[in-house]
Amino acid sequence: MPLDSYLAQRLHLIADLTFADLVDPEAASRFGRFAEDPSPWVQPDVAVENGEIAGPHGPVPVRTYTPRDPGSTALLWVHGGGFLAGDLDMPEAHVVASELAARAQASVVCVDYRLATDGVRHPVPLDDVRAAWRWFRNERAADAHTVALGGASAGAALALAAAVHDRDEDVRPADLLLLAYPFAHFPVPAPTAATAADMAHLPPTMRFTTTDIEFMVENYVGRLTDLPRDALPGAAALHRLPPVRLLVSEYDDLRPSGELLARQLTASEVPVTAYLAVGMPHGHLNRTPALAEVDRSLDFFADALRQ
Repeated sequence: MPLDSYLAQRLHLIADLTFADLVDPEAASRFGRFAEDPSPWVQPDVAVENGEIAGPHGPVPVRTYTPRDPGSTALLWVHGGGFLAGDLDMPEAHVVASELAARAQASVVCVDYRLATDGVRHPVPLDDVRAAWRWFRNERAADAHTVALGGASAGAALALAAAVHDRDEDVRPADLLLLAYPFAHFPVPAPTAATAADMAHLPPTMRFTTTDIEFMVENYVGRLTDLPRDALPGAAALHRLPPVRLLVSEYDDLRPSGELLARQLTASEVPVTAYLAVGMPHGHLNRTPALAEVDRSLDFFADALRQ
């Protein structure tokens, strides 16, 4: 399928921009206009509360989303950002959590793990996520019928790694994993020739080059070789994991990682249901449901939480 028509019509705004250009106010303004959706997002009727929990490296901020009539499902959600960016206010955290809470009548908590900046490296972000998951599972969601764990991109890798730790430590696992366009492997498999050709016209700020991917890995782990299996957990044993809902973006250099993960999970006899967000680039959950495919992606996860 072609790139989403709304995004395609706006590509001219960022056609010649790189991330390095965004320090220029005019370039940043153009990038901001590209990020605008067809209509403003209106937050659903959910109560939002900020807090923090204890972690091995100090307090970990969390944000709780509670629908007006909560059901028996709870979700801990982990945003992406290449392990070095992102926060609780980004759409991939705030919009996603609000929408899933409202659509599934689920209690949702987002975790603001420490980022790989200023000398922070693996396993610190994962330690924060695991601490939040233990608190969530044992205290916040102790009485929930279904307790899910999920995340997007680097956050999906962190969520998957936490699930692998649960299995290895033989503690109560999540009932469900929700993984959006996961960054789960290094090296990332090459895209098919057809996908590579389709993506060739995209501007640099919508791509991940080999250099970009190596930078994210080295920044997170501190090296490019002998990586811990829980850093990019596609390298870990994946048997005996909870059922997985796996969302991948069509126009995404990391799509092959998600597709390989789906095959690995199937080979490991883990139930996996996959959905391809057609016409969407990586990180499309940083958009809003004003884009039809973002709306469908959110429903893909919400449907799993309602079951």
